[in-house]
Amino acid sequence: MPIHEKELIRPEDLRTHEQLTVDGVDVSGHWSTFIRSRVVTDYNEAMQEEVAALPGGEFIHRCWQCGSCTNACTVNAVNPDFNPRFWIYLVRMGMEAELLRDKDIVWQCVSCNKCTHICPRDVNPEGVMKAISHWLELKGHTPKSPAMVFDEVFSDQVIRRGKIEDGRTIRRFFARTGQALQQDWLIEMAKRLVRHLPIGLLARLGFSAAIAPRTRDWSRARAAIEEYVQAEHAAQRSALGLDAPDSPATTREGA
Repeated sequence: MPIHEKELIRPEDLRTHEQLTVDGVDVSGHWSTFIRSRVVTDYNEAMQEEVAALPGGEFIHRCWQCGSCTNACTVNAVNPDFNPRFWIYLVRMGMEAELLRDKDIVWQCVSCNKCTHICPRDVNPEGVMKAISHWLELKGHTPKSPAMVFDEVFSDQVIRRGKIEDGRTIRRFFARTGQALQQDWLIEMAKRLVRHLPIGLLARLGFSAAIAPRTRDWSRARAAIEEYVQAEHAAQRSALGLDAPDSPATTREGA
């Protein structure tokens, strides 16, 4: 399906003649605006299959380009360049170079799932955005986005301990993304917790932050999950034509 929205035409692809007369008719200015012909030289016919092989991208083939996802998108309301429908179109058409022009904003999806709830074809656009971000990282087009780093930190804690301790997750995420732990919003949140939560609950939170308890009899479950994750990662890299990773599936940060 062709793309007709004016906002999707790159400014550098528009050609306008300030002074132009055709057959005696003055068509200067916007009347003489033309779109530069686009020649796709790096068509990737496997692009849809590669994205579909990653978690969240399984149903990208269902998209019929209705635009409901972009219309409902929280990020698009703030940044019109964030356009899930257009990126899904590019992936399905194999226009890799065109997608790479937006590689620095694809990861900005906030996972609000408005697009997924409104999609009439169950494409799961939120998952597709994550799959595209993952594809860009695996292909070496972008470094790991903060969102992907957080997913890794969160998953690593679940796999190793079977529990989530919010403070530890935040500290490790900030450390891996080079952010200072003392941020105004975090300090304010901590103050409000101290003011409003019962002392007993605060004590348990502090204990969990210091000790990082593990789910009872978790070792067998952990081994099974790690084996599954490693197999999935190997399958995903194989689908993208990449070599198997040398590192384990989890980040193996300190216990």
